[in-house]
Amino acid sequence: MKILLIVNDAPYGSEKAYNALRLAMAMQKEHPDVKVRIFLMADAVACVLPGQATPQGFYNIERMLKSVVQKGAEVKTCGSCIEARGLKDMALIEGTERSTMSQLAEWTIDSDRVLTF
Repeated sequence: MKILLIVNDAPYGSEKAYNALRLAMAMQKEHPDVKVRIFLMADAVACVLPGQATPQGFYNIERMLKSVVQKGAEVKTCGSCIEARGLKDMALIEGTERSTMSQLAEWTIDSDRVLTF
């Protein structure tokens, strides 16, 4: 089974990115045969910024993304959303990549389930 998670909110402020990644981690742990894909759009493109420093005891989206990538998830981020926010030259967390709406369309058609956050 292939599951696509589409995240639209910033990494901090709401807990949508956090909850999407919690779900991804749970799926990877409990259903290792499921292929997890994550596409970051709108303000969620900030999730792939490296060097995130959060207070002790607070969740860290960078660490969570690295964890899902290490367990085989594919993580892509909307290139036009990056450019719209003036971040076109930003570095990305290792294992994530800049992508396109065409890729999102392909993943959507190819997925058995699509969830949005």
